[in-house]
Amino acid sequence: MKINKLIYWIPRILAIVLTIFLGVFALDVFEEYSFPLILIALFMHLIPNMLLIISLIIAWKKQKIGGTIFIILGIISIFFFKTYEDIIVFSIISLPILMIGILFLIEKKIKKK
Repeated sequence: MKINKLIYWIPRILAIVLTIFLGVFALDVFEEYSFPLILIALFMHLIPNMLLIISLIIAWKKQKIGGTIFIILGIISIFFFKTYEDIIVFSIISLPILMIGILFLIEKKIKKK
């Protein structure tokens, strides 16, 4: 029973922590831009976070669909952010997204049994 609770909460907590972590990088817009441009720049910097939040909301109820979305976002992040060029950047940005997706799929498989 404890393992099922652990499998249930780990991908959700990881997704929330990753979203907060990536959101911190958006704070650099306050140093670089004047006020009218800050809102536009902040919105642009937070688009990946919005995608992660939407994916988490979907995955919370529909693990198979949400897990698949997270895996697709992980693959997109590999190429969009060019994380394939540096293993450390890959480990920080893309790998957690892929792991979250896999954990949601594992949860669904365990839940099915």
